Order: sequence, then C-alpha cells, then structure tokens
Amino acid sequence: MRDFQLDPLLTQAKFLKSAPSLADCPPECGPEIGFCGRSNAGKSSALNTITGQKALARVSKTPGRTQLINFFEVPETGGFLVDLPGYGFAKVPESMKREWQRHLGTFLAERRTLIGLVVLMDARHPMTDLDQQMLSFADHREMATLLLLTKSDKLSRNQAAQARLGVQKLRPHSTVLNFSSLDKQGVVHASEWIRVHLVESAP
Repeated sequence: MRDFQLDPLLTQAKFLKSAPSLADCPPECGPEIGFCGRSNAGKSSALNTITGQKALARVSKTPGRTQLINFFEVPETGGFLVDLPGYGFAKVPESMKREWQRHLGTFLAERRTLIGLVVLMDARHPMTDLDQQMLSFADHREMATLLLLTKSDKLSRNQAAQARLGVQKLRPHSTVLNFSSLDKQGVVHASEWIRVHLVESAP
C-alpha cells in the first residue's frame, strides 16, 4: 500500500440528503463536485477512499445500487460532494433505468452550483460511449473534469501508464489519473483537485 495522507477537509464530509430528482435537491448554496461513472466503475468505493470513511457512500457488489442523488457536505469549504446514479450496466428494470437517466440528465443540465465532475471509468475499458456522453455534458456546461481510471491495480505499471496516456490524448483539458481504492493510487492528487475546486469556487 502506498504511503499517503488523507485531506483533512475531505475527511469531514458528512451525509446531508438523498434526492430522487432535481426538484428534491437541497437549495443551491455552495459549489458541488459530482461523482459519476458506469455502475461498475467503483464510484462509491472511490468516494469512501478519498474521504477516509468506510461507509460514507453505500458500496454494493451489485452494480447500480446508487439510485438517488446523494449530497455530502464538506464543512469549512462551503461545498458538497454529490454521488450521482451510475449509468450503463444495472440489474434493474429498463423503465427504472430510463427514469434514473432522465433525472441525472436534468441535474447535469440545470444544477447551477455543479461546478465540476469526477468521472470514474474502469482503467481496463476507459472512454466508453456513455463516458463520452457524460463528458459532453460537462463540456457544454464548461465544467472542470477529473477522470479517474479506477481499478488500476489490476493492470501492470506500463499498462496503467498507457491507459492514462491514451485517455489524456483524448481529453487534453481534463486531469486524468490512475486510481485504485485498493492500493490508494491517485488518492492524494484526486483529493487535491477536489479540494482546490471546492475552495476556489466557494462564495
């Protein structure tokens, strides 16, 4: 395991509210960083690892368990981390999946305090069509984007480096990091990116 120190601000994150739709979300009162990705990309594990909390975000072996928009307040920054419903693979009825995507799309398009997206994708299969659609949303809103190539521990060092380089060429204006919740690869730099964007965007 790599030596690292957790960001003391992010470790203070605490659950605020779950919302099924934009209308049920908390008032827009501070900068928000959204976490999104395919349902099996390790989104909840990444949130827990970055905040140093084992159960901040619900982790399940069944992809697609994040069905609501979950808000976590980060005290002292005036900002929030937002765990968004996973897209793509999910063992739920197709009608429910479409409903999730509708609410997710509305949130991304209309939530004015959403200033950045952390997009998580499996390092072995990055930049799927759905990932690129998500990034198009961010580009349209001119949001900052951090791309975390999760499960990088499953690749050799050379394979992980090549995967990151390939994604960086496609996304020159995004920050791209190899990431692993298991060996803590990329945690420090991901935390720095999140902290900077929350603090600099605070009212």
